[in-house]
Amino acid sequence: MKLVPMLAATLALAGCSMMPGAPGAAGKADIAAAREQVMATERAFARTMADRNLQAFSSFLSEEAVFFSGPTPLRGKAAVTAFWQRFYNTPQAPFSWEPDEVEVLDSGTLALSSGPVKNPEGVIFARFTSIWRLEAPGQWRIVFDRGNPVAPAKP
Repeated sequence: MKLVPMLAATLALAGCSMMPGAPGAAGKADIAAAREQVMATERAFARTMADRNLQAFSSFLSEEAVFFSGPTPLRGKAAVTAFWQRFYNTPQAPFSWEPDEVEVLDSGTLALSSGPVKNPEGVIFARFTSIWRLEAPGQWRIVFDRGNPVAPAKP
């Protein structure tokens, strides 16, 4: 007869894991909506380069962002913005990027975006990977970013 209390406790714990805010609580529709939000946010972030708008670029950064852009990781929004200013100083953007992949945790609070990075001639020379965190309702900010060169095509 001890099985009944154990079964009840197990069912109660299982119910707790589906409470709002608990891991796994977001539904498939919520995850799809979050993926679309992150995709749109990443595109808007990339548009800051085309528009030559460093201030807008900075607005997408978390205060504790870490970018792997230079010889050592850049830590914090101010350091990332200061380093990336060099890419916004010329009339023409030195590169562009666009997401082709986005995944969101079941909790709906953390996402990964990735896609090609192209030079001004449209040639892919790298691939970026960014981690986004939901910092307020509908407000995704980038917390990690890293680009990796792509191997040249074999002749």
